[in-house]
Amino acid sequence: MTLNPIQPTSRQRYEQLEHTADLALRIYGQDLRELFANAAFAMFSQLAEDIEHMATPISRQVAVEGIDYESLLVNWLNELLYLHDAKREIYAAFDIHELSPYQLKATVRGDRNQNIRSIIKGATYHGLAIVQTAEGYTATIIFDV
Repeated sequence: MTLNPIQPTSRQRYEQLEHTADLALRIYGQDLRELFANAAFAMFSQLAEDIEHMATPISRQVAVEGIDYESLLVNWLNELLYLHDAKREIYAAFDIHELSPYQLKATVRGDRNQNIRSIIKGATYHGLAIVQTAEGYTATIIFDV
């Protein structure tokens, strides 16, 4: 994996990194809630085009648990992938209501979508780290595709 040294702007949610076989994304957030929301947005941006402008009439409540923030992030993304597969929905808006190292509760909004451009099997722990920086938080996540 090649890491890009570009510093995030206040509007940059994520960037795609070079990876030989899988999908690697670096996620940015001013705080942990924004980081988790941006991670979900980045993942769904890889699945469908232009999710930033899609309608979001469907709302779902999501709750996941973990043993730390890293496991919580993987569980969050994998739960969203499960909902995506089971309901055939794409999510574009993510409101994190509660976030601790052990639990996340959120409302996700999206729409039924048949225009899937790629498949993501799951978020992995490989190389996963959430890092606090002077600008907020970053995380590098590798997805099995």
